[in-house]
Amino acid sequence: MRPHNPDENLAEVVSAVRDQLGIDPFDLAIILGSGLGQFVAEVDQAKMWEYKTFSCFPVGAVAGHAGHLVAGTLHGRKTLIFQGRFHMYQGLSAWQAAIPVRLAHALGCTRMLLTNAVGGIHADLVPGRFMFVSDHLNLLGDNPLRGLDGDTFIDLTYLYQNDLFPPLQSEALSQGGSLHQGVLAAVPGPSYETPAEVRALQQLGADAVSMSLVPEAIMAKFLKMEVVGLSFITNRAAGLGNQQLCHEDVLASGRLGAAELSGLVEQLCRFWFMR
Repeated sequence: MRPHNPDENLAEVVSAVRDQLGIDPFDLAIILGSGLGQFVAEVDQAKMWEYKTFSCFPVGAVAGHAGHLVAGTLHGRKTLIFQGRFHMYQGLSAWQAAIPVRLAHALGCTRMLLTNAVGGIHADLVPGRFMFVSDHLNLLGDNPLRGLDGDTFIDLTYLYQNDLFPPLQSEALSQGGSLHQGVLAAVPGPSYETPAEVRALQQLGADAVSMSLVPEAIMAKFLKMEVVGLSFITNRAAGLGNQQLCHEDVLASGRLGAAELSGLVEQLCRFWFMR
């Protein structure tokens, strides 16, 4: 049995977006992580649709994910923003969680920026900092390509656009900020990891841990899109901090990162599109 819905209909969304913004392909698509939804205020001439308006989006919402599709212009580029993502802990498959990527691809987009809120494992990854995802550990127990036809044996060695990290880090340092690079571990959730699990992740080489981003990244690579991952550190991973973890604190911390994300995206676009 296939893990996805063969009746998935993206055409209604594609038609709605093109009716408002024309048929020219999008330059960039962004999926916003927990608490980062305020970033949509940066979009010029924005048009917005609720996910629940369209049958192709999975039913259900998570606090901190508004459930809006926003399209417009960002830093001079035609941009599609998903204000809210889908997670496997909602009872979804990896295929279902990656629907924003397939929709962005259907709208002609070739660049995908994935953001998320994560727990910092590496000592340098303290709350308030961003991590450029260099690689990942898929511990979700699923893959969005499972059961698909075609050549699904894709090489993930060069999944993330790591050549963009040096200039982006240099720019961040020149402005008095910081940007780290590291490996992201994706776990199923929704409960947070135990301290023992975090110690195991450290041994596996993880610098941060989350419950998202990886299915979308794999799907984007399969669709031959360029992928960048930016993770915002909202808390130290379990056992590494002094406070009890809770989703409300993650959201509050994420909202503080929206302003810095704006500057990072502006610089990222400059380097990404000049190649």
